[in-house]
Amino acid sequence: MQTFSLLDLSPIPEGKTAADALSNTVELARAAEGWGYHRYWLAEHHNMPGIASAATPIVIGHVAAATSTIRVGAGGIMLPNHAPLVVAEQFGTLATLFPGRIDLGLGRAPGTDMATARALRRHMAPDDSFPQDVLELIGYFDDAAEGAAVRAIPGVGTHVPVWILGSSLYGAQLAAYLGLPYAFASHFAPAVLDDALATYRATFRPSVWLDRPYAIVAAGVCAAETDAEAAYLRTSQMLAFARLRTGNPGPLPRPVRDLSAEVPAPVLAQVQQALSCSATGSAVTIRQQLGAIIARYQPDELMVTGMIHDHQARLRSFEMAAKALTDLRHTSAAA
Repeated sequence: MQTFSLLDLSPIPEGKTAADALSNTVELARAAEGWGYHRYWLAEHHNMPGIASAATPIVIGHVAAATSTIRVGAGGIMLPNHAPLVVAEQFGTLATLFPGRIDLGLGRAPGTDMATARALRRHMAPDDSFPQDVLELIGYFDDAAEGAAVRAIPGVGTHVPVWILGSSLYGAQLAAYLGLPYAFASHFAPAVLDDALATYRATFRPSVWLDRPYAIVAAGVCAAETDAEAAYLRTSQMLAFARLRTGNPGPLPRPVRDLSAEVPAPVLAQVQQALSCSATGSAVTIRQQLGAIIARYQPDELMVTGMIHDHQARLRSFEMAAKALTDLRHTSAAA
């Protein structure tokens, strides 16, 4: 592991507002910069009462303006929802305002339900144009071609780093074919993580953007002073995920003492599997669990995420994770 980063969905806790969530995001980003996180990514989700990062480029700009050194980006932008030129102009503008600090991760899913996807796109194209759209978008960041009829302004010549995101083999294959860095959404879909990383690494083709594979693995984290307290705090995210799975999304719930009383056993089993690439517990416990994830998957970068109802507890969790990951990185470098 070369470095570690943070994915924030700007969760809206029960009893709070979107304004509270966005204020919390800024405070967390500033703290993360001081704790040694390399990049801070936000994600596009729509029509979700518990997530405040729907207008992702705007939130990225807000975070970048509130920080000074940490890289800020999208993990990711759901490209099928947008015209590539519009995304290029948005991120070209961000890169112009914050040179050398902006990342663009691209996803193929809509990031929402189908009714909302229709509202976003106005029409649903029958063909999958994602690979072509990725190349078109990257082209707008290149130096202007002679006589180009369409240019992204700002955007031309910014060379914004583009990542392919995925939770299946498709993204791994595409990232390898194009020679782009790859980030796997193992924090909520770890089932094919081993196969996706193996595919990406084995079939990677060097490109003008990257000469060797570079993979981010995402993991959940919930750290507290004791294992029991961390397990309690994590019930908020597990309950939120269960409600999403059963078609009842809402604000991030308060933690509960007995999760089994809130979630049917079959659904709870699905949630536990989906969120299994994670570390939960005290400082000692999360160091061991994060170390096991790094040892197994050998990521170039580990990106942690986690939703905790209490903002101060969430800050403390990411602070503890940063210390554990700093120790693990130093231990690896000394080996």
